[in-house]
Amino acid sequence: MPSHLSADRPAAQPPGRGSVDALISQTRRLKGDVDAVRRDAAGEGSDHPRERWQRALYDLALHQLSDLDEHLAQLRDGPPPTAAPEPPAPSQGSLLSRVGSAEWNLLTDEASWSGELFQILGRDPAAPPLTLDELPSLVVDEDRPKLTAMVTDCLVDARPIDGEFRIARRGGDVRTVHMMGEPVLDTDGSTASMWAVLRDVSELRRNQRVVSETRDSLHHRQEAARSEHRLAVELQEAVLPPWRGSLRLPHRGPKALDLASRHLPASAHTMIGGDWYDALELTDGETLLSVGDLTGQGVGVTSNMTMLLGAVRGMAMAGAQPGQLMAWLNQLLDATVQPALGSAVCCRYRPATRTLVWAQAGHPAPLLFRDGTGRALNAPDGVLLGATSGAVYGQAEETLQVGDLLLLHTDGLVPGHTGSAAANLLLGLAPRLAGNRTPEDCVRTVVEEFGASEREDNACVLVARVMS
Repeated sequence: MPSHLSADRPAAQPPGRGSVDALISQTRRLKGDVDAVRRDAAGEGSDHPRERWQRALYDLALHQLSDLDEHLAQLRDGPPPTAAPEPPAPSQGSLLSRVGSAEWNLLTDEASWSGELFQILGRDPAAPPLTLDELPSLVVDEDRPKLTAMVTDCLVDARPIDGEFRIARRGGDVRTVHMMGEPVLDTDGSTASMWAVLRDVSELRRNQRVVSETRDSLHHRQEAARSEHRLAVELQEAVLPPWRGSLRLPHRGPKALDLASRHLPASAHTMIGGDWYDALELTDGETLLSVGDLTGQGVGVTSNMTMLLGAVRGMAMAGAQPGQLMAWLNQLLDATVQPALGSAVCCRYRPATRTLVWAQAGHPAPLLFRDGTGRALNAPDGVLLGATSGAVYGQAEETLQVGDLLLLHTDGLVPGHTGSAAANLLLGLAPRLAGNRTPEDCVRTVVEEFGASEREDNACVLVARVMS
């Protein structure tokens, strides 16, 4: 960094105005482009940590481009005079004040400051500039050793100065100053003076802290969400039936059903919902099959799911048929603040007659696959209103055959599709689900088709094949 005041070296020539003007034009075009992108990305002004972090980065980039424009203009116009009684104020909102310069003569103990430096350091332009010995009086106590070490290294070891320190201006205003300098040598190689440029980087550091803090806030929020997501998945997996893969029911006598299931959690940036499935051998030899979902998300919904599964199992063990069970379950959940039943389907399979009795509450109907084709089961009659007992859900019956495949699922199984659209896509898998494939093979096929990518919704699928 050659000194413009050094007598032992030629003065640096200012760069050509044309080339610097071109840089200024490029900087201003880039600033306009960045500002346009920022406005397009602003949206509705969300206060989400990610949006706050983006806005802070855009603002920082625009401020830095504004300051680059100013500094290029200074470079084009040449160095300022060493004194100016009324230094110009920096532009409004600028991160960096205009650069100030100074030279301290070690032989005469004289100091020369530019007008900008008086303003940066909060000094009266009419007062004499501070000597090197007096300069630390402006610096906060904690940073004085840093300034002393930088100046000593420069004067004794001829090391360039490049560091920051804080100054306390009149009125208690503390500012951060970046100082760059180098020694100026005389003809015999001894240090004759020290020359430096200083700039106020307080706003720059403040904006960088905003970016860092919003980034950290976003990171911590994401980590917390991921932790809650992992916990919710683990708890939900613990609540759902302990069997994985194939489960043969009943445990006594010839096997009537072969079953498999899968819980597909939402991606890490989506909260886990209350999707559930269940299969249970009842005391009368029949089998309970059910899937559904509760309203709510996160860890709290898991305890609600535990209550619901216990209630469904208890009512089924007591002999409640699917329609009556759905009505009682609805009454039970209506009497509590949480949870609310989003939807459900409940089935009882009677192996003696291969009869499936089922009822639904706003839930996709079970899908039946037979001989390479598939269809949705005909929905039960609508809700019937009892005179004294409240709502009674209608139920339907379906006679199954050996080899039939029954698929129950929650509404989020097919990403981006619900209702009949999702059912049609699942029914399109009929040729791949045909033959002697096991329910576990069928579940794997469904997951490979609809569960490999990140999911916005949780889902459960349960597959049962009639064995005898």
